[in-house]
Amino acid sequence: MIEKEYFVDEVFGINRDLPLNYVEREAADTVLIDNLARRQHLVIYGSSKQGKTSLRKHCLREDECIVVHCSNKWGLDHIHEAILKQAGYELTVSTTMATSGKQKIFAKIKAGIFGAAAEGGAETERTQEEGVKKSPLELDPLDVNDIISALQEIGFNKFIVLEDFHYLPVETQKDFSVALKAFHENSDLSFIIIGVWLEENRLSVYNGDLTGRLLPINADKWNREELEKVISDGSALLNISFSDEFREELLATCYESVYIVQETCHQCCVKNKVLKTQQEFKEIGNKKMCLDLVSHVVNQQGGRFNSFLTQFSEGFQDTTLEMHKWLLYPVLTADEEHLEKGFKQAEIRSILQEKHPRGCELNSGNVTQSLQSLASLQIKKDIKPMVLDYDQTNLRLSIVDKSFQIWLSRQDRNEILDLIGLPKMP
Repeated sequence: MIEKEYFVDEVFGINRDLPLNYVEREAADTVLIDNLARRQHLVIYGSSKQGKTSLRKHCLREDECIVVHCSNKWGLDHIHEAILKQAGYELTVSTTMATSGKQKIFAKIKAGIFGAAAEGGAETERTQEEGVKKSPLELDPLDVNDIISALQEIGFNKFIVLEDFHYLPVETQKDFSVALKAFHENSDLSFIIIGVWLEENRLSVYNGDLTGRLLPINADKWNREELEKVISDGSALLNISFSDEFREELLATCYESVYIVQETCHQCCVKNKVLKTQQEFKEIGNKKMCLDLVSHVVNQQGGRFNSFLTQFSEGFQDTTLEMHKWLLYPVLTADEEHLEKGFKQAEIRSILQEKHPRGCELNSGNVTQSLQSLASLQIKKDIKPMVLDYDQTNLRLSIVDKSFQIWLSRQDRNEILDLIGLPKMP
């Protein structure tokens, strides 16, 4: 007799909540949990859909943190204002101009947020001759010291989570990297920054003073045993099993993407009418079904990937060298092994000098500048999630959307090259 029933949507596939078959990873969960007590700044990074947000939700209770979802339109002042709002402040614009050139803001705590004692308050007490007068805080939204003071005023001590940090304009990311040093030195506030990239020290590149002050946590890596456990734990909850050939094929073709594993298992369950826990044990799936379902899962995003290629190849504007279009050439002509390990800057320059019609005019500066603007271009074109990223520490171009890597391996490369106006492969 089944003790409890679970719906397939609670187990496999993409969920707003934690999937019931969540698997702890020693290299991610254990590191995060061990370091939460140290109250230092943490950076959770990895490819798209590899479980970064789930990792945070699993290790950190909702009442232990506030969560700010970053936008591609934000400056540093918007980040600060969003933090104050999530902490419990109501903000209104002041008529006073700050030394930064921005209008100051009034910050008043929402009634009831911190109990009766704080209602109407979290306001400075200014002693005057007639007694004590409470007034809202007047802050410069660009001044990190004002933000620290406002949070200290209400005794704020939760973790501050910045989700989708990679969507912020690069200049804003750099500005916040500078502000983060002040948060570190002048307060006990702790940030958890979550972003799509594969560079361990991304924020330290933007601000060298952060070196040693941030703990990076790589949420990208899933080994075979962990992915097998995702499948077996989910199967147990639904009282089913996937056939050995289905499981082996999935693990061999998923490119270590937990998203592909979760979504393929979900599609297999639906196809076999397993919508909730089965009363009688059932085995489902075979090798052909797995191949078809993985293709289906990846091809669902074909339109997005074609859009990415055309938009990215256009660059910021028309230029003689068309560098961003040509940066795609090494990616679109590489074999699977090469796509997996990425491309060194020197290697890209060598390929382009050989293949580009103006190759003799290319120099290291052309390539470096284009690579460093990869993120800015994708943010400007509103490409979500990001597909490519450049590691300025190791000088390496990488694919950070594993679905794109799988999709590309199943396409006619010459058709794609022709789509964006690049020469076909020999």
